[in-house]
Amino acid sequence: MPSIKLNLTIRILIAMVLGILIGRFFSLFVSEQSDTLINLGFFELSIKGFFIDGLFNIGGQIFVTSLKMLVVPLVFVSLVCGTCSLNDSAKIGRLGLKSIVLYLLTTAIAITLALSIANFIGPGEGSSLQTDASFESQPAPSFADVIIGMFPSNPIDAMASGNMLQIIVFSILFGISMAMAGEAGKKLAHFFDNLNEVILKMVNILMKLAPYGVFCLLAKLFAFLEIDEVAKLGKYFFTLIGVLLIHALFVYPVLLKIFARVNPLTFLIKMKDTALFAFSTSSSNATMPVTMNTVTKKMGADNSIASFTVPLGATINMDGTAIMQGVATVFIAQVYGIDLAMSDYLAVLLTATLASIGTAGVPGVGLIMLSMVFQQVGLPVEGIALILGVDRLLDMTRTAVNVTGDAMVTCIVAKSEKALDKDVFNDISKS
Repeated sequence: MPSIKLNLTIRILIAMVLGILIGRFFSLFVSEQSDTLINLGFFELSIKGFFIDGLFNIGGQIFVTSLKMLVVPLVFVSLVCGTCSLNDSAKIGRLGLKSIVLYLLTTAIAITLALSIANFIGPGEGSSLQTDASFESQPAPSFADVIIGMFPSNPIDAMASGNMLQIIVFSILFGISMAMAGEAGKKLAHFFDNLNEVILKMVNILMKLAPYGVFCLLAKLFAFLEIDEVAKLGKYFFTLIGVLLIHALFVYPVLLKIFARVNPLTFLIKMKDTALFAFSTSSSNATMPVTMNTVTKKMGADNSIASFTVPLGATINMDGTAIMQGVATVFIAQVYGIDLAMSDYLAVLLTATLASIGTAGVPGVGLIMLSMVFQQVGLPVEGIALILGVDRLLDMTRTAVNVTGDAMVTCIVAKSEKALDKDVFNDISKS
């Protein structure tokens, strides 16, 4: 009989389902505090130590680490190639302005949608949750510090530490310098073009191994996931999931149709693999190589555009986080019985939108931004502890929304610069 060849999406979905089922099976025998030993006669096998913290943890972490390994070289090389090919510093400024405006626009829409739907549903009304939880917030950097910190004093150190904003700035300056260097710049550009092809080939290799990494990640996650936390915070959880889906499946397609005049359904079909990657890794940065591959190879965006918009989006585009902040603000206010005025909601909208750039690249950015929002409107910051139990699952969904937004903005900017190949975009076989 002929062998059945499954495409990558089906293989990842199968891996996700198997990972969740295996994880839930092991949760019957272990928890983060307890373990079960299997007596094999000559030695005892620890389920937690061998399977969950062993095989699953090692396999999942190798997969995520391998993706992150490609992020810095991919961003640097592709952005240098893209900037060098533009040969126009004015165009670079235009790309930056368009991208930032679109990212801020989608973030503002996201937070407005979240506040509106959360107020309509009332996820915290009648809640019996304990409000004596504690949470220690971290101070956010000032906007001036972020702007200054965008410029690297040592680009090698920036690459070693993965400071994406500094890498973007250095790559743009390096690419502009190559374009201005004449014959020497052309020789170097040829080397970078070849290097870019090699890195993209590495991305393709990792994509083929993705189902195994996804299985390991989800098996470990669901072995320790407290499902009763989801039930306890069910109204908050499903309200947030609902708003995230509306933003990804309605707002993005509408913006794409209005500004790029392309088929939104084709876009969503071609985003499925990338969204699954993002969901399983919970990291926009780790998913960046896959996002770059999708927008250039499957959607036809020119590398000179994608190499700029995708890394920038992975750094400052936080629509999913903004939605979480909106729903969480309404939820915590209702749990604590605090009435928010219209001016408070406007403050949430402004703070969350601007903070998406102001806290770019900061570890734990979602919780930092949320604590900033709470302090702005006078909500108790310790209320964040109430939603931490389900935040891991929600973070996975937020990341999938964020990378979808990165790709959407890339398509719009590429179309506006006449750098979107519509034949490639409309070719459904490239999905």
